Order: sequence, then C-alpha cells, then structure tokens
Amino acid sequence: MVPLSILDLSPIAEGGTAAQALARSLDLARHAEKWGYRRFWVAEHHNMPGIASAATAVVIGHIAAGTSSIRVGSGGIMLPNHSTLSVAEQFGTLESLFPGRIDLGLGRAPGTDQVAARALRRGHADTSDSFPQDVMELQAFFRPFVQGQALRAVPGAGLSVPIWLLGSSLFSAQLAAALGLPFAFASHFAPDLLGEALDVYRGEFRPSASLKEPYAMAAVAVYAADTDAQASRLFTSLQQSFVNLRRGTPGQLPPPVDSMDGLWTDFEKAGVTQAFREAIVGSPGAVRRGIGEFVRRTRVDELMVTAAIFDHAARLRSFEIVAQAMDGA
Repeated sequence: MVPLSILDLSPIAEGGTAAQALARSLDLARHAEKWGYRRFWVAEHHNMPGIASAATAVVIGHIAAGTSSIRVGSGGIMLPNHSTLSVAEQFGTLESLFPGRIDLGLGRAPGTDQVAARALRRGHADTSDSFPQDVMELQAFFRPFVQGQALRAVPGAGLSVPIWLLGSSLFSAQLAAALGLPFAFASHFAPDLLGEALDVYRGEFRPSASLKEPYAMAAVAVYAADTDAQASRLFTSLQQSFVNLRRGTPGQLPPPVDSMDGLWTDFEKAGVTQAFREAIVGSPGAVRRGIGEFVRRTRVDELMVTAAIFDHAARLRSFEIVAQAMDGA
C-alpha cells in the first residue's frame, strides 16, 4: 500500500480552547510518528472559531519540536495572504531548525472569508491571479545565493524545502505539472474534479530538478471506530460543522449525536453528502476496504487522511485503526 500521512486543522472542541487543541495536535503527531505515518501537515484558516492552526508556521514548529522523525508541513500556506519573502524566511527557519523534515504545501485560495482576507492583505488587491509567479519567486528564494543578488531569504537560500501545490480544481494540477512539482488534491471536502485533476497532472507533467516523475497525493476524510455505528456517530461532528459553516455560523467542533435528523434540511444533507462523498466511515474492515478501493481507483502515490473528532481518545483510536488497516492491507 501507499505511504500514509495526516492533515490536521487543530480542531477546537466545543467548550475547549486553542491551547488544548494545539496540545492535542502534538499528541496526535507523536502517536502518528509511532504508528508509521510519513507526514503531519497543518492548514491555514482564519476567522474560524473551531480551528487553531491560523499561524501555520508557528504550529509546524510546535509539532516538529515535539517529534523526532515524522515530516511536518503545511497543507497549506495560502500564498495570496503572504509575501513570498516572508514565507521563504519562515520555512527556511523551520528547515534550519528541523533539517530534512519540513514540507511547504501552497494553496491559491485565501482560506477564509472576504472580511479576514482584506484584513490579512491590509487593502491590497487579491493576488490569486499572480499565484504562478509567486510560486516561482518562492522557488527562487530557496536556490543558492548568487553574488550580486539584491534580495535573499536568510535563512532560506540554498536550503532544500520541498514545495507542493495543493488544489481542488484543474488550475493547480496544471501548474504543478508545468513546474514539475508534487501535487495534493483536496478530495476530503471538494471531490468533484479529483479524477480529472489527477489525469491532467500526470498527463501534462514535465520533469524538473526537484521531481523527475509525477507524484500525486489525495486527502480523504476517514472516521474509524471499532464498529460501523460508532464511526458513523463520530462523523456527525464534521457534518454538523459543515452545516454551520454553510449557514454562515461557523463555531467550535460540536460533540457527536446519535442522529442528524432534525439538525439539517434535505438540501443541507445533500450538500454534505456531496462534499464528503469520498469519506470513509466505518469499522476496521470497512476502512481497509474503503482505503484500498480509493487507492486503486485514483492510483495516488500517497494518501493523506483527516478527521475532526470531538473526543481526543476516539480521535487517536481512529488514526490508529487507519494505520493498522494499512498494515493489514
């Protein structure tokens, strides 16, 4: 089977704090390292009461400092929110502190609402259209310093920080192929173009100095428990969160419920079902079969799993079952 990694948003459980969420993320990363996961990525989101990973580079440092071998990175840094120089310096610093363990995944979306996006950019125009140029500029900051060069990232210049492009559409797939970079698809919440994006990436890939052959990863939500019923109950926390987000009332991660009946409309249920149709929810056997089918169908080189689970012990158990399922497969 393919390598297994984790995407974590440091979810803040209802009634909890960001400090608790970050401590739990570190605890999960330590267990993931022991269970054989390859990477532990955190994602940049802003103005979200239930997500504690807004200062993504800081959280990466927190996770990397508390682990010893697992790769730690961003899934991703939303590049339109930042200057390329500051990102190069931050990840150059992380690579200097934790050599050979840092990944830099880049996204084109703001990762927030328009109010927060304007606050982050302090009145600057939307820079998503300059994303290709920004990615290449960021790559240049990591190249060895050339005498006479006016601007350099310190730390950063000459360091090997793998850059990944993330996306849920064809745009980043095409750009990753053109630049010869690894590509990660966000099928855990936007699965519509999964197959087409992977085909485009593989079909248009051009070898580069950093990557000779295409390398594709996909993220998928996996909720595992000892029984199918227990797993389905854990999954209701994410379903409730998504409904609240769509209603414009995002909040902390709610506790699971026995049934979603009465908590969503038929229209909202259809939207949740569509967004999470690639989710794998069930007992160890169901998870093993689901992951195997997903990998065979997509032919991904690596699988990144994610799960926002209210109870920390149940969350650890879910990721442990996934690791054991992969070993069994």
